[in-house]
Amino acid sequence: MTANALPGHARAVWLMVAVTFMWSIAGVVTRHLDQARSFEVTFWRSFFMLLSLCVILPVLQGRALLANLRRGGRAVWISGVCWSVMFTAFMIAILLIPVASVLVTMAIGPLLTALLARAFIGHHIAPRTWCAIALAGAGIGWMYGSGISGLSVVGVLVALCVPVAAAVNWVVVQHSQRQGHAVDLVPAVLVGAALSALATLPLAWPFQATARDLFLLALLGLVQLAIPCVLVVYCARVLKAPEIALLGLLEVIFGILLAWVGAGERPAPAVLMGGALVIGALIFNELLGWKEQQ
Repeated sequence: MTANALPGHARAVWLMVAVTFMWSIAGVVTRHLDQARSFEVTFWRSFFMLLSLCVILPVLQGRALLANLRRGGRAVWISGVCWSVMFTAFMIAILLIPVASVLVTMAIGPLLTALLARAFIGHHIAPRTWCAIALAGAGIGWMYGSGISGLSVVGVLVALCVPVAAAVNWVVVQHSQRQGHAVDLVPAVLVGAALSALATLPLAWPFQATARDLFLLALLGLVQLAIPCVLVVYCARVLKAPEIALLGLLEVIFGILLAWVGAGERPAPAVLMGGALVIGALIFNELLGWKEQQ
């Protein structure tokens, strides 16, 4: 895909909506697995994603893929490690605690990114963002404080690894760009998939997945990860950061609804109230940021 073939703004918006829907299917699909559990689920999803990217990326980038890997330097590999943590921690968390709790926890990623960027690369945090961070923190506290007794503490901690890794990832990318070294996130995603599959393979043995499980996990690897992760990188060339962040929140809404309707996993009232605070804080922050840019 060349710059001349990039979608227009309206098309990019709808494409981003489709991306968030594809991301959101993980919870409901996972609830319908027969035998595969824990690290085996993570391994097969990452493996099928790696397999898919090994077909998709050479078609899109050709020989430039290897050149981008070499040119990206250390930042690409650090970003790849962060992606692998996100891929692995998400699937493990979603098998330990309710889908809604994982998705709302992931939603604080942009605010954690702002905090880490302030601490490590000196980015200014606007007053509106400080307010959003406080409100989102209250929402997370409400969500877990009201229902922590019924949740796996390990699951909660694993779920928190996802937004932390995402925040580290974006700070590394931003720092590299400020140093004049642009990071292509597409090969970084490929590295992340490979690392996730390699790390979980020994823990996934012996395999117990049925043929149906493998089909569902292949679906996740291709449709829930490989395709949307490539598409969002191209959408980012058209849409502004606040637009990406706002549209990305649809994953939380889609994911909770799909798990509710498709797997009977009704979110607890505390999750809905706490999640509303987190989502409201993000919308408040991004809309004001969008207005300032305009």
